[in-house]
Amino acid sequence: MIHHISIAVRNPSHVAQVLAEILKAQAVPFPPNPGSYMVIPFDEYGTAIELYPLGSQIEPGEGDKEAVFVHTAITSMYTDIHAAISVPISQKEIEQIGVREGWRVVRCNRDSFFDVIEFWVENRLMIELLTPEMASQYLKFATQQENLKYFLAEPALATN
Repeated sequence: MIHHISIAVRNPSHVAQVLAEILKAQAVPFPPNPGSYMVIPFDEYGTAIELYPLGSQIEPGEGDKEAVFVHTAITSMYTDIHAAISVPISQKEIEQIGVREGWRVVRCNRDSFFDVIEFWVENRLMIELLTPEMASQYLKFATQQENLKYFLAEPALATN
């Protein structure tokens, strides 16, 4: 289970406010990385989204020290990171928020298995939002081990 994720965005405060609206959550500062925020819905899973200023990266600490935040001027327009997040609001509400923000929002079908709404934060970072109906569809697919056959040309790797 993933309890929290962190993503870098141009305007962490604003993105935190928008995601808090979508998740029916609270947006609060995240002091370990100045200029960062957390979105916390206070659900039973401890879900949180950390929003860092663009250019933030996490690097290993020295010796036995914990990880540290480092800022770099090197960033990319798009990222290879995305997340699928269940939200308590409707497609219409998500679309209205996207229109207001000027961010791309499009409903997509993932290979006839389940639908998601691609929500393009700042038009550069995709988050797949799942309405309650879409989340049910996703869980029906993702919780059944026999569905692995759709992804595997070879047998799954053995786990011990």
